[in-house]
Amino acid sequence: MAVDSKPIGRRERNKLDKLDRITAAARDLFARHGIDEVTTQQIADQADIGTGTLFLYAKSKGELLLLVQNSSYVEALARGKAAAAKLPGTLDAVMAVVRPVVQCNRKQIDNGRTYLREMVFGDPDEPHHRDALALAFQTEEAIAEVLQREPGATTEAAATRAHIVSAIMFLSMAAGPNLRKTVDEIVQDVRNQVHILIQ
Repeated sequence: MAVDSKPIGRRERNKLDKLDRITAAARDLFARHGIDEVTTQQIADQADIGTGTLFLYAKSKGELLLLVQNSSYVEALARGKAAAAKLPGTLDAVMAVVRPVVQCNRKQIDNGRTYLREMVFGDPDEPHHRDALALAFQTEEAIAEVLQREPGATTEAAATRAHIVSAIMFLSMAAGPNLRKTVDEIVQDVRNQVHILIQ
């Protein structure tokens, strides 16, 4: 017999509704104008809430970007893991995890680079920052899982290599010289480096 879950209360529904509106407003404005051209007041206005309420959900514009990008990153990582599971070759499977993350990050290049900067230098006590770091760790775990397919691979060696692959990917996306590179060019750059690492 299934146990009925407790219905969500009105207050919690209202909080979730506000969070959804904030996320949608920030996503739309950041996509159209870039993070540097958007104010928190514009996000609050589009979400139809006060700025004081907005800051209850995210304390800075950087945190708002983390909130928006994290939700896209979750979907990208899920797609990458599913694609990797269907591929027998190690390098192809690793790149199947990498490609959707790069695509997600490069939808709006300045936002993607700011997201990576916020991940590294943001306040680790903020919940959206913690979520971003957790996603980076989950990406490493997904890559390590692929690398463990190699004959004789140990869990520790796979985790170390996955950490290196993750660093290559994030640095390739954030580096100034790569600012104008396409998704395919970034992915190829990562692939070339990963190939040397795992051969």
